[in-house]
Amino acid sequence: MCTKHIKSLGFTLIELMVTIAIAAILLGVAIPGFNSIIASNKLTTYANDLITTFNVARSEAIKRGQQVTITRISSTAGVWEGGWNIFVDVDGNNAFNDDGNTTLCQMNSDGSPSEDCLIKTFPALSNGYTIRTGSSAYQNYVAYLPSGLAKNAVGDTFRICDSSANNSKSKAIIISAAGRARAQSGTVSCP
Repeated sequence: MCTKHIKSLGFTLIELMVTIAIAAILLGVAIPGFNSIIASNKLTTYANDLITTFNVARSEAIKRGQQVTITRISSTAGVWEGGWNIFVDVDGNNAFNDDGNTTLCQMNSDGSPSEDCLIKTFPALSNGYTIRTGSSAYQNYVAYLPSGLAKNAVGDTFRICDSSANNSKSKAIIISAAGRARAQSGTVSCP
């Protein structure tokens, strides 16, 4: 009598269940770590957006030869997480004024703008993230003159924090009196 041994080409049910159990344990350990990485990346993204905002406004003011202003969208002073607008501020009043028509950025016959011209709008931050200013100088707006200097000519710090209120995770965007922005990590107290 001849017996042939057939070699198994798959996994047994027990081997498969052990593998799935090990994978579940590893995912359970790894997922909380991914959440902190995602939160850290969001803070960095928001800090980069704010630095980009200041750099764009400054360069546009120099390029256009007119004041460019950044205003917060929120109605609460010093609270910037609701988003912000960058615009050419034709009358220099630090507020976006549109004449209510559908054509934005209308020009005079000499090529100069006849109304404030919206350059870019930054949307609100995700829930649980905040951007706050330190002093009253930049609570409502940041304006750059055609020279590229900040209109207020004082330094200030924008604090970017997440809901953990962990100061070591915070980001600070520091504006010099001349209007230059730079980032610093983990140095500010969160609200």
